[in-house]
Amino acid sequence: MSRVELALILTTVAGLSTTVGSLLGLALRRPGPRFMGLSLGFAAGVMILVSFVELLPKGIEALGFGWGHAAFFAGLAAMFLLDAALPHSYAGMDDTGRGPRDRRLLQTGLFVAFGIGIHNLPEGMATFAGTLADTRLGLAIAVAIAIHNIPEGLAVAAPIYAATGSRKKAFWWSFLSGVSEPVGAGLAAIALLPLLRGPVLGVMLAGVAGLMVFIALDELLPASREYGEAHVSIIGVAAGMAVMAISLWLLAMR
Repeated sequence: MSRVELALILTTVAGLSTTVGSLLGLALRRPGPRFMGLSLGFAAGVMILVSFVELLPKGIEALGFGWGHAAFFAGLAAMFLLDAALPHSYAGMDDTGRGPRDRRLLQTGLFVAFGIGIHNLPEGMATFAGTLADTRLGLAIAVAIAIHNIPEGLAVAAPIYAATGSRKKAFWWSFLSGVSEPVGAGLAAIALLPLLRGPVLGVMLAGVAGLMVFIALDELLPASREYGEAHVSIIGVAAGMAVMAISLWLLAMR
């Protein structure tokens, strides 16, 4: 299997992990605040560690200290602008992960699905670029994004199911929000593949680190604090960092 094929497979698996969240939401029906707080904190911890331990150092190695950090902050700023233009959140869900059955709730679920779909495009490019640079790095990014996408799938499915009572609609909207991730990888393959080497790849990796840190700090941690009880968020963050550190260590030993 070529590295390009592996990159596309990893991106597809990471993107469609939104369906895991939707299935979880449909199965549990009432995911509690502790579950949501812990899972969102866990995803944040995974993203923060892989960004600072793997992505940013590789960007600095390719570009140098100054330009590597410039690319990092450029990625962070780009994600800020995208988030400001097309915000998505876990709004509309109460502390059980569900809300009242009304039209506003349905609109919330559809808007979250659209926002997540747009946000997933650069994440797909991130996984693709990371895999081309290093299979181990691509796998780590895919795991981080997959964990991040599970609560996103839940955030899409829960309000739509609450509003419509249709498991099928809830599942398919969650599925569609994740499909944009392999689409992003495909765009990266078509447009960027000839360029993804040397300094260009370094810019991409450092920029992706900024993107992921923004998602963790601006989206996942606040949501985790909102849902979770005291100290649940930091427990989730520490657990996510520990699991990712162990995963990277095990992958390095192969």
